[in-house]
Amino acid sequence: METAYESNPVLDKLPEHLRQYIKPQNYDEYTPVDQAVWRYVMRKNVDYLSKVAHKSYVEGLQKTGISIDHIPNMYGMNRILKEIGWAAVAVDGFIPPSAFMEFQAYNVLVIASDIRQLENIEYTPAPDIIHEGAGHAPIIANPEYAEYLRRFGEIGAKAISSAMDYELYDAVRHLSIIKEAEGTPREEIGKAEKKIEHLQENMGIPSEMALIRNLHWWTVEYGLIGELDNPKIYGAGLLSSIGESTWCMTDQVKKIPYTMEAAHTSFDITKPQPQLFVTPNFAHLSQVLEDFANTMALRTGGLKGVQKLVTSKALGTAELSTGLQISGCFNNIIEKDGKPIYLRTVGPTALSYREKELVGHGVEQHPEGFGSPVGKLKGINLAIEDMSPRDLKAYNIFEGERITLEFEGGVRVAGEIVTGTRNLKGEIILITFKECKVTHDDTILFLPEWGLYHMAVGEKIVSAFNGPADLKSFNLISHELTETTIKKNRDSDLIRLETYYRQVRDYREGKNTYTSRGKLFEEFKLHFPNDWLLPVELYELALQGNRKALANDIEEHLEKVKRNRPKVGRLIDDGLELANKALMKQS
Repeated sequence: METAYESNPVLDKLPEHLRQYIKPQNYDEYTPVDQAVWRYVMRKNVDYLSKVAHKSYVEGLQKTGISIDHIPNMYGMNRILKEIGWAAVAVDGFIPPSAFMEFQAYNVLVIASDIRQLENIEYTPAPDIIHEGAGHAPIIANPEYAEYLRRFGEIGAKAISSAMDYELYDAVRHLSIIKEAEGTPREEIGKAEKKIEHLQENMGIPSEMALIRNLHWWTVEYGLIGELDNPKIYGAGLLSSIGESTWCMTDQVKKIPYTMEAAHTSFDITKPQPQLFVTPNFAHLSQVLEDFANTMALRTGGLKGVQKLVTSKALGTAELSTGLQISGCFNNIIEKDGKPIYLRTVGPTALSYREKELVGHGVEQHPEGFGSPVGKLKGINLAIEDMSPRDLKAYNIFEGERITLEFEGGVRVAGEIVTGTRNLKGEIILITFKECKVTHDDTILFLPEWGLYHMAVGEKIVSAFNGPADLKSFNLISHELTETTIKKNRDSDLIRLETYYRQVRDYREGKNTYTSRGKLFEEFKLHFPNDWLLPVELYELALQGNRKALANDIEEHLEKVKRNRPKVGRLIDDGLELANKALMKQS
């Protein structure tokens, strides 16, 4: 089957369910205007960020093959990234947070291959190749930070979400699409922003995914590093935003020492951030991450852990103290004295041990769900899992015996034992009964006519996490985008504009030096009097060619553009300053 990408040893390890998000980069679809936007942002960023970014940024640009003059081709990036054990793939805008995290766990950088419009050159809420390629990629050349990113993905992919998280994800994705789309009415954008604001205000108790997403935002996206009074930038959101990278260095943005408190600090993707967190070093990021992981159901398990799975209404896993893992959608849990005494899933369920499905216990065996008691037997201090073969026989827990097991929580399992399944340590992890009836007080949990009853063995629930234990147990190829990014309508005016940009680009690269820059400028300003970026590029060429009169004419024209479009005034000034700096370096 033809793939949407060129694979390599890193990408070869991706599971099938992650491959469904990958799309072709389609490099030929980048227009000359897109290339000019990339070049402007990168030239400005490198000029400014070389002073305020962590030293890994500039070093990483070279190590990861990020060009200042050309939008990176992911095939080329991958050839270089594999040297540091990473890879990159193209996706369509935002993907679900758990999938994003899981890509990171496999050392794969997810890059939204679209690029922001010229109108949104300073910042866009939509993920784009400037943000991902120029923001994330350079910093992963730092080994300590790269390991933090991988570990974050590994832990983050196990974070349990809530139903509200999925709704918020859809709302943010929708806003990012319409805000970047050409001609979206202001009232439609405002409506989408208000929906996100409403959702954020009514999320209820934040889920693990919501909390770890906050940590991701305040580190990977908007992190600062070093001293509080003189920090450096390492967050990709700041590295890719020529507006916020300057704003964040001012006293108007509060700088706070980075601690686990960041997990409880929400953010607004539509506005500049009023405060940022500063980590003293990359090692501190990993320490906070581990501290947070210690609070997750992944490591704490128990009643609260399974309750999180029930609330999520999504596929998750509960692991018992024997190592038996139950994967499915948990819909009910019976508790007593703050402890779980019976748990139940609904729909396809699989049983695993050490992330490998138990033979005969996939979704085909448990298509309608699974239920089992948890805890010790009543009146017996020794848990079933700790019983030796001699102990099991003493309590009549062996094949062929008809027995009633009464658990401390009041669950009763009565039936004939067919067989037992043991783990690698020789511990019983599953007991299969026939003609079995399971009750809790007056509630019937299982009847003999339902077939064989498989009882999980485990005194405690030691872990609960998002997703299945064995990825092969379930069909996870189910990703469907509710909407996709909207391509700009290429009318005759846009095609003409692109032609001018292509001519200037070709001239700079020595492909078409016979074109008259003066004539091109006069013709261009007649048809596109308010465009500012191409005149800035022509100004740079005029300086390089010692065409002072042409440079002066372009500068005068840009002054008119600034009067007509005050919002782009600073962008124009910065572009002219970059051109003058480049000339000084050459002389």
